[in-house]
Amino acid sequence: MRFTNAVKLAAIALGLTSTIASAGCATADPGPDHVRPTVVLVHGAFAESASWDGVIDQLNRQGLTNIAVGDPLRSVEGDADAVRSVVSSIDGPVVLVGHSYGGQVISQIRDPKVKGLVYVSAFAPEEGETIGELSGRFPGSTLGDTLKKVALPDGSTDLYIQPDKYPRQFAADVPVTRAALDARTQRPLNDRALNGKSGAPNWKNLPSWFIFADADYTIPVAAHRFMAQRAGARDTVEIAGASHALTVSQPDAVAKVIVNAVNSVS
Repeated sequence: MRFTNAVKLAAIALGLTSTIASAGCATADPGPDHVRPTVVLVHGAFAESASWDGVIDQLNRQGLTNIAVGDPLRSVEGDADAVRSVVSSIDGPVVLVGHSYGGQVISQIRDPKVKGLVYVSAFAPEEGETIGELSGRFPGSTLGDTLKKVALPDGSTDLYIQPDKYPRQFAADVPVTRAALDARTQRPLNDRALNGKSGAPNWKNLPSWFIFADADYTIPVAAHRFMAQRAGARDTVEIAGASHALTVSQPDAVAKVIVNAVNSVS
């Protein structure tokens, strides 16, 4: 495998949840000029690493090494640092994939190993923008009405989607039992991350791919289209009738975009 032991140690030290695929590693090493990128998957708010399970299964079938990183969801800078630490410990090129708020996080990773970016129902902010600002710039999001606030001792606030409202808000095309489970295992977004301003984005210098749904109640489809066009996306895939939870409901379509990105930069 192309992972060093430092990947596992970094994941443990950071409290990250990681899934590493070893499929396709039994063949002879084709040499450094032909190494396919490692896919680093970064979840967003109100989800967790297991939201990538279906996508990981498809990437494994394609023989692509991948790791799903646990995003702390505490602050833009801190979350980017956590993901950057994992990226720096990987041997060879990397394609970063972000879902939702995870898109803002991967947009902050500046490392020569990173060769491409995939945005899955994700934010791609410009410098100085926040995800709250971007989402509110276009009509269609109903997220604010579903949130529960939990005050923390440090003066910040954690935000959850109320479990009974989670299926319709976040995962309308996901089987009810799975959506109910995801509602109970969601990781909260801290208000410091919600209101955190982006630094200079790497999508200005790297190729990007976007996939999103037209029935997304969390990030308006108009916002997705705007961000994809602004980033000069290599390809944009819009799925009719799908929800914000594309990683769960549309893993095959998401994996296809990721594989196309990997092949394009390999």
